[in-house]
Amino acid sequence: MRLGAPTLGLVIGLTGGIGSGKSAAADEFVRLGATVVDTDAIAHDLTGPGGAAIAEVTRQFGGAFVDAAGAMDRKRMRDLVFSDAQERARLEALLHPMIRAESARRIASAAGPYAVLVVPLLIESPGYRERVARVLVVDCPEELQIARVRQRSNLPEGEIRRIMTSQIQREKRLAAADDVIDNSGTITALQQQVRRLHETYLGLASA
Repeated sequence: MRLGAPTLGLVIGLTGGIGSGKSAAADEFVRLGATVVDTDAIAHDLTGPGGAAIAEVTRQFGGAFVDAAGAMDRKRMRDLVFSDAQERARLEALLHPMIRAESARRIASAAGPYAVLVVPLLIESPGYRERVARVLVVDCPEELQIARVRQRSNLPEGEIRRIMTSQIQREKRLAAADDVIDNSGTITALQQQVRRLHETYLGLASA
């Protein structure tokens, strides 16, 4: 078992591929009283209008990557980084230290009985894995991932597959899991699994 920093209490790392249902699981953990810290939400804050990362995005990538509202142009940046590994690494080097620092701050001030740290690339990121006590993977078949992303985002299938290719293989993600939520069924089934895990995590947090 990977141990989180003791001063932060119990921290569960929640991950899964694009379209797997991480947000739905996180929402249920919130409803049950856990503190959820979502690194994607932090990234959106940092790259939104006037966000703390915008000046550096402009300096490193140019003004064309910032829209009229003062936010990072996500589509333009996505097109760049998922077609060029070096540009992706450059963006990650810019954003990841800021995201890690802010997520640590939010976990340290968590009011719930335990914290759930949502990180899409948790398995690939040793710095995050070292901060969590357990890895929870939300999983579903890849074709279902594609269908869900197309429904919610209208992204072309080819673009979705490029994003999936940039993430760790499903089998490796599952192999790294301490706990798994099977999200190939209904939202009710997912919520039932979250509730069972919540009881387990409450026990671990109070041990």
